[in-house]
Amino acid sequence: MAEIKRSGTNNFPCICIYIITFWNNIHISAEHEFTANYSKSLLHAVPKKLATETVVLDLSHNTISKLHTSDFRYLTKLQVLILSYNNISQLDFSVFQYNEDLEHLDLSHNNLRTLSCHPVGRLRYLDLSYNNYTAMTVCPEFSRMVQLERLGLSARRIQKSDFTVLAHLQLDSLFLGLEDLSEYSPGHLLMFNVKSLRIVLPTNTEFPVVLDLNLTDTESLELSNIQGKQVNVIKEFLSKLNKNGKLLNLTLNNIEVSWKNITVMFQYVWQSSIEYFTVHDVTILEIIPQPLSYTNTSLKALTIKDTKLKYMIFDQHAVYQTFADMNIKALTISNSQMVYMVCPSNPSSFTYLCFSNNTLSNTGFEGCNNLKLLETLILQKNQFKELDKVSSMTSHMKSLKYLDLSQNLLQYKDNQNGCYWGGNLAQLNLSFNRLSDLVFSCLPINIQVLDLQNNDIASVSEEMVELTSLKELNLASNRLTDLPGCGRFSSLRWLNVEMNSIFSQASKFLQSCENIKKLKGGHNPFTCSCELRQFINLRKNDFVELVDWPESYMCEYPDDLRGLLLKDFHVSEIVCNTNLLIAVVLITTVVLAVTVSLLCIWFDIPWYLKMLWQWSQVKHRGWKNNTEVLVNNVEFHAFISYSECDCDWVKNVLIPNLEKEDGSIRICQHERNFVAGKSIVENIIDCIEKSYKSIFVLSPNFVQSEWCHYELYFAHHKLFSENADNLILILLESIPAYIIPAKYHQLKAVMAKRTYLEWPKEKSKQGLFWANLRASIHVKLSGNEEMRVLW
Repeated sequence: MAEIKRSGTNNFPCICIYIITFWNNIHISAEHEFTANYSKSLLHAVPKKLATETVVLDLSHNTISKLHTSDFRYLTKLQVLILSYNNISQLDFSVFQYNEDLEHLDLSHNNLRTLSCHPVGRLRYLDLSYNNYTAMTVCPEFSRMVQLERLGLSARRIQKSDFTVLAHLQLDSLFLGLEDLSEYSPGHLLMFNVKSLRIVLPTNTEFPVVLDLNLTDTESLELSNIQGKQVNVIKEFLSKLNKNGKLLNLTLNNIEVSWKNITVMFQYVWQSSIEYFTVHDVTILEIIPQPLSYTNTSLKALTIKDTKLKYMIFDQHAVYQTFADMNIKALTISNSQMVYMVCPSNPSSFTYLCFSNNTLSNTGFEGCNNLKLLETLILQKNQFKELDKVSSMTSHMKSLKYLDLSQNLLQYKDNQNGCYWGGNLAQLNLSFNRLSDLVFSCLPINIQVLDLQNNDIASVSEEMVELTSLKELNLASNRLTDLPGCGRFSSLRWLNVEMNSIFSQASKFLQSCENIKKLKGGHNPFTCSCELRQFINLRKNDFVELVDWPESYMCEYPDDLRGLLLKDFHVSEIVCNTNLLIAVVLITTVVLAVTVSLLCIWFDIPWYLKMLWQWSQVKHRGWKNNTEVLVNNVEFHAFISYSECDCDWVKNVLIPNLEKEDGSIRICQHERNFVAGKSIVENIIDCIEKSYKSIFVLSPNFVQSEWCHYELYFAHHKLFSENADNLILILLESIPAYIIPAKYHQLKAVMAKRTYLEWPKEKSKQGLFWANLRASIHVKLSGNEEMRVLW
């Protein structure tokens, strides 16, 4: 399924407008589910099994030769049927008797020779032109088609009664293709009740068909194929027109004429009721300037398009002056090889001038002061090169509002003179030129709509004149790499930057373009990065409407995201916001540190770590020294020094946990191992000498015991004298530094330099405490009795 391709009668100008209007009226669904397009499908017959809901059926450009009632009987909702460019030779309108909704029927460009008429009551458009008729085919039944609005006919022979039926119809448009006319008697064209009439005149210039026209109700007339003697016929026809007629629009197509004759035609038109006069596809044989009287006229607009000159040598100034001095509102001379244009001799009434597709250059209208009423000037597709000269050309056009200079060769260089535009210029089209960034130094200050697409602009200069009135700016198809800021366009509402080289989105756009409502920025090589999020958020936050979103907005970089629609590109805020990322990392670090600290405090992890460190150090020393047998006089694994106030803990906890039943560890205790008769000092020294280690149970009570201090002194003396590591400190209770007497400097020194074991109150920690303590005294004594550490 696809939309209709109307390639039938190119000779009926109203058909395109009609189809578009008709298309809108029948409300075909967006999916075209009621449209069947079989154009150019090599069909020999109408296809079967078409959808019964079909509203529009296009069968043009095939080889269908016959139509049957069964072909369309079931298509009860059919409204548009296009059968142009086939081989249909016979037709009975009764084949459409069941298609009561049929409104548009195109049978042009077939081989129809005979036609059997059957009224189709709702038919509004019927084209029977360019078939193989000899006579004009106008059925009596046509008079019953009261809704018929547009009709196309052609024939090689016209008889007197051919148009009798048409006189009773109220047609909007009638087309007569008479170029193959071979038989005609003057007076056979009767009056038509038609608003728009188009006639392709006979190639045989002997038939003055136009002179038989009675245009009482016709408002628009188009005559084509004006050659040879037909020129004189047209002049005679125009001479009969008067100001009281209803004819308002006249078009002459495909005309070959001398300048003298066309001037005569202009003069007749000037004196008629015609308001809009168009000459299209005209060949001028010779140009000899003729005077033209500009009397009061009804003419509002003259259009001359596609002019060919047989001879290029003529007085161009005189010819152009003829046009410049016309007393009409609008003048169009397009594609006519104009080299330059002159200024009107007197204050002109022109409000609209179009000289597109010529070869005008910078000299056009130079110094012209007689175009003060001109509002629209179109100079596209010419040879203008210097923008400052063009601006000076318009400086005297005080009423100029719209200027089109597109598709020229315009440039503006820094060393050029300043630009002086008309003060009321509101719309300026400079697209498809050679302008660079410097163009922003040569713009009218009151401009509202500016088109600069397809130039060589790489950036918008921040030193440009402030354009406070600019509302629409088109910068499509340039060399922009960033979105421009709006610092100089405070009123900008619509911006087009599609098809540039924009890969990143400048923050200055987001900051300064708060008033933009529509942004057309598709087809750019976007880099999908953090900066792009701000661009995408423009639409999400209803900040601006992105035209052609989302299909025109894709990632180009990085390579792994190429082709991804921007609407599908997502990246988290934390990755893109550096400050937020730092804050989150800091907060996370602080929270983690606090959590770890709380857990350490809660589970007393530092204590465990300290104890594990001590155990590892003990094991390391054991492996390093590799002590298997001590000297012979060592009998005990450890001598215990403690205060009598702590004896309960030593006797009931410490000793039982070290001296197991297996006897693997022997402890020296003063109560049971001091020898009677020896002094206390001698016993202390003797026990320390016979013990592998000396264990001191430290507590505030220990500090107050003078004997404990002696024991510590002698053990410390052994440490230095034998270079041994024989001291083990157990901190039973915390000892504040201030309660240690100054004379006990030995105790302070030992506590400051030696690592000690803390007695844990929690039972869960006591296992590690005993493991550390046993590991520190793990050794084989001289009696080869193995001491095992119990874990």
